[in-house]
Amino acid sequence: MEPAAIIAALMAVVNSSHLIVHLFHSQLLRNRARRLRQRGEDMKSQTGTDLSQSTGRRAADIMVAMGHVHAMGRRFWDRETSTDWWDRIVLQVWDESQWLRNFRMRKGTFLELCDLLSPALKRQDTRMRAALSVQKRVAIALWKLATPDSYRSVANHFGVGKSIVGVAVMQVAHAIVDLLLSKVVTLGNVQVVIDGFAAMGFPNCGGAIDGTHIPILGPAHQASQYINRKGYFSMVLQALVDHRGRFTNIFVGWPGKVHDARVFRNSCLFRRLQEGSFFLDHKITVGDVEMPTVILGDPAYPLMPWLMKPYTGALDSDKELFNYRLSKCRMVVECAFGRLKGRWRSLLTRSDLSETNIPIVIAACCVLHNLCESKGETFMAGWEVEANRLAADYAQPDTRAIRRAQREALCIREALKARFLREQGYL
Repeated sequence: MEPAAIIAALMAVVNSSHLIVHLFHSQLLRNRARRLRQRGEDMKSQTGTDLSQSTGRRAADIMVAMGHVHAMGRRFWDRETSTDWWDRIVLQVWDESQWLRNFRMRKGTFLELCDLLSPALKRQDTRMRAALSVQKRVAIALWKLATPDSYRSVANHFGVGKSIVGVAVMQVAHAIVDLLLSKVVTLGNVQVVIDGFAAMGFPNCGGAIDGTHIPILGPAHQASQYINRKGYFSMVLQALVDHRGRFTNIFVGWPGKVHDARVFRNSCLFRRLQEGSFFLDHKITVGDVEMPTVILGDPAYPLMPWLMKPYTGALDSDKELFNYRLSKCRMVVECAFGRLKGRWRSLLTRSDLSETNIPIVIAACCVLHNLCESKGETFMAGWEVEANRLAADYAQPDTRAIRRAQREALCIREALKARFLREQGYL
C-alpha cells in the first residue's frame, strides 16, 4: 500500500475516534442535564416554586452540568447594577447636611414629599422586574434637577439604566404638577402679603412680577421663535411672587423671542387682574386717588391701574425716590429666580427635553422651590456661586421698555410719588 494511502487511512481512524468520543461525551452531558432538569421539576412539585420552563437541550444546561456556571433564575430586561450606595449609604448613613447638599432638602422633607407623591408614583412589581420604590424614583429626579450631571452619571449613582433616569424625572415632574401645583403655588392670605410689602415700603402691593429665560436646545419646529435677544434658544417663565419670594402664580412655555409684555397679556394672570378677580376688593386712598391692590413690574411691563412700574427717561429726585421704593420691593422676584436656579441647576443648562415636557419640569421646580422655602430649607452659599458660574453662559436678555400707560395708572403713580415724598419729609 502506498504511504499516502496508509496516512489517509490512519487519519480517518483518528477522526472517527474523535467523533465517537465527542458523541459519547455529548450524550453523557445530555443525560446529566436531563437529571438536573428532572431534579428541578421534583423540587417544583415539592415546594411550589415558580421555575422557568425549559424545552429541549440548551447550552446553559450543559454549562451547568459541566460545573462552569451556577444555576440561577432567569432575568428579563435588566442588567446587574449595584444599588448599595442608595440602599445602604444614602438612606442609612447620610446626615442632614449631605441630604441638603445633594437633594436640596433634609431627609424629613424628602420623605414628606414622597408621601405626597405616592398616589401617582407607586408601581407594582411585575414578572419582568421589581418596580422602583417611590423614594428612589423621587431621589433620582431631585438629583437630576439639582445638578447638571448627565443621565449616565445619575444612572450609575443609583444603579439603574440610563433610560430609567429620564423616565423617573418626567414621572416625578408630572406627579408634582398634578398633585401639588395648585396647592403650593397659590396666593394664600392676601392681607399677609400686602402687609409684608407695606413693611418693605410699598402700600397695597400684592406681588412682584418678572420673567426669566430658561435655556433649551433648539427645537425641531419653529426653532427661530425660541431665539431670544441674547442669541440662544430659550423658553420664558413668568412668575408672580410674594414678599417672601415664594411663587404665587406661574406661566411658562412661551418661546424666548416673545417680549415679556406679550407673554403677560396672554396669561391668565393678566385677564384676572384686568377683571379684578385675582385680588380681593381691597382699595386704599392715596391723596385723593383710589388705588386698587397692585403688582410691581419692571419697565418691560405696561403701566396699569393695578400694575406699577418705574419712571424712565430723565429722572428728578422725586421720581428717583419712587423708583427706589418700587425697586426695593420688586427685587424679591429676582431673588426668587436666583434661588430657584441655584437649587435646581438643571434650569441653567440647555434642556434636552421636548417643548411639551420642558414646561412641566420648570413648573415642578417652582413647586419644589416653594416647598423648600416653606419648610425653611437652607440655601447654601456655594449654590449661588455655582449658579452664577453656569448662568454666565446664558445671560438674561434685556427687554424693551413699554411706554403705553392708562391715564388712571399715571394718576395713581403720581399720587404714590407724592406720598413717598411726604413720608420722607420733603412735603
